[in-house]
Amino acid sequence: MKNEEFYVGYLPKMETRTARFVKIFAVASFVTALVALAVVWNGQRPFARSVFEFGNVREFQGKIRAGAVPFLIFEKDSRNGALPEFERFPLVAEGKHGADVEAFDNRRVALRGTLIYRDDLKMIEIADGSITAIDGEVSKAPTDAKPLGRFTLRGEIVDSKCYLGVMNPGQSKPHRDCAVACLRGGIPPLFFIKDESGNVSELWLVGETGGPIGGELLDYVAEPVEVPGQVERRGDQLFFFIDPANIKRLP
Repeated sequence: MKNEEFYVGYLPKMETRTARFVKIFAVASFVTALVALAVVWNGQRPFARSVFEFGNVREFQGKIRAGAVPFLIFEKDSRNGALPEFERFPLVAEGKHGADVEAFDNRRVALRGTLIYRDDLKMIEIADGSITAIDGEVSKAPTDAKPLGRFTLRGEIVDSKCYLGVMNPGQSKPHRDCAVACLRGGIPPLFFIKDESGNVSELWLVGETGGPIGGELLDYVAEPVEVPGQVERRGDQLFFFIDPANIKRLP
């Protein structure tokens, strides 16, 4: 009768064939785990380059422009007699709330707030009660709007505050409930689009006549959609004038 190896746990050494099997099994299990880890790692989308400077409250000065998307506007230095250029910082309140700045429309103000940014698109979360008008000064809003034409665009509706940096990721289905709450609270919506080459563009969504929209978009948040509308550039920002009734879900 052929003797079979039998491992006894308290013995100092395994039998030769048992030890060989255990080594092969351990190495194979380790390699399999590494392969599985690599597959999962490569399948994950990288986090966006977005930042919320939580706890870092800064001082800002500029001109308030109220409207569907409220902005704090800085006039850049003009050289050689060139026309003035403006940089716009969209404004939101603390929490899931839009900024109520109507009383300061077209006024130069000082305020305290926290920066939120994703790549070159920056936003300010205003510290509660921190806006003060400077010497009652009233300034005209910049007139640098440039119509770009009518387009039908495909993309995703997101809430701008989370998308720009407060949450990461701040888009797609895992973020849907949060985005709905933010849009319902008055956070301005953005339309996020990506072309075939991977280039990303973000457009501020407003009504056809420039009024605010948000509640009309809740059923379409975090889904691929197709939207027709007019595109306009204002300085370094893009605006998309749409009728929510014309939004079409994509398969």
